[in-house]
Amino acid sequence: MKGLEVMTLKKIGKELEQHIMTGISYMIPIVIAGAVLMAISRVGASFYGISDIWESKWADSANLIIRFLNTDDGWGGMALDLMFPIISAYISYSISDKGGIAPGIIGGMLVANMNAGFLGALASGLIAGYTVKLLTDNIRLPQAAKSVLPVFIVPVVGTFITLFLIQYVIGVPFASINTGLAAWLKGLTGTNKVLLAAIVGGMVGFDLGGPVNKAAVTTAMALLTSGVYDPNTAAQVAIIIPPLGLGLATIINKRKFNHDLQEAGNASLVMGLIGVSEGAIPFAVESPLKVIPANVIGSAIGSALAVGLGAVNHAPISGFYGWLAVEKWWFYLIGVAVGTLIVTALTLLLRKEQPMEDKAIEEESDEGDYFTEDEWES
Repeated sequence: MKGLEVMTLKKIGKELEQHIMTGISYMIPIVIAGAVLMAISRVGASFYGISDIWESKWADSANLIIRFLNTDDGWGGMALDLMFPIISAYISYSISDKGGIAPGIIGGMLVANMNAGFLGALASGLIAGYTVKLLTDNIRLPQAAKSVLPVFIVPVVGTFITLFLIQYVIGVPFASINTGLAAWLKGLTGTNKVLLAAIVGGMVGFDLGGPVNKAAVTTAMALLTSGVYDPNTAAQVAIIIPPLGLGLATIINKRKFNHDLQEAGNASLVMGLIGVSEGAIPFAVESPLKVIPANVIGSAIGSALAVGLGAVNHAPISGFYGWLAVEKWWFYLIGVAVGTLIVTALTLLLRKEQPMEDKAIEEESDEGDYFTEDEWES
């Protein structure tokens, strides 16, 4: 009986994880689009000596380019404001198909208005999704009235129940948790702040786009809406360290990698520069016990160093195109460089050179493709 209960709980947990990861996967492109727009405006504004291009005073500037940069930053902010509605909508969609989108997105907007944070958005999506599923599974209408269910009853009743529960049950507690967490994180100084950065960095470097990575990155991005920037700074530094470190290792000592990983190393460098941690996955798959510890250590140290030195990344963007928009970007790049070199050094230290037999076999197979002189003459 206990075994059955454990299996049931595991199944429920797996389903919840799947629904939440679906919501996150739909949210990330929205966040990236908004972040890149903001990075463009802030890097552009820096050439004019402007560090607060988002302020409304620049909308009336006599300079056309500055006015456009202010508008562009507003576009980016508008996209980022969709973070909670989108994640809520697509968690709900994952549970109850397209009927859950309307209650989910409206519930996510209420969560954002109440400042209930990332946890509130997750709860909103789950409430909307399971409410709609309950309605569609249990309401039976005559054939002539069936079309009323998806276009009227489900969106109206689903939205009302979702909003009611958020407003009067979960909204205030989650808003209190979010406010308290933000105040606590803002109050961290010295060793505590560096330790938090190391933990976030280590989580991001652990599974390269997997559940642990996404949990850390998404939470860090969500905290931006509360004006908490250190977790995001740590996360964005850590995203690019593993692919850069492993790619650099393949350049420094090719003999420690087979042909496929040498090719993967070139792609990993490019993906690291544009802020995609998944470039390091082929290395982690090939040798997880060597690669994962190196990634975690390098990411943790690089993130802690960048945050400890005072770098602040206000946008959820890790690629090279956003580096100059980072406050104290030189310290940010020092953290990236140190973390990258640690991953490279540990990788080369832990790996052995590839056996020469592989190379000999490759050369032998290459030679087999050519005819001998006698064969040509015959």
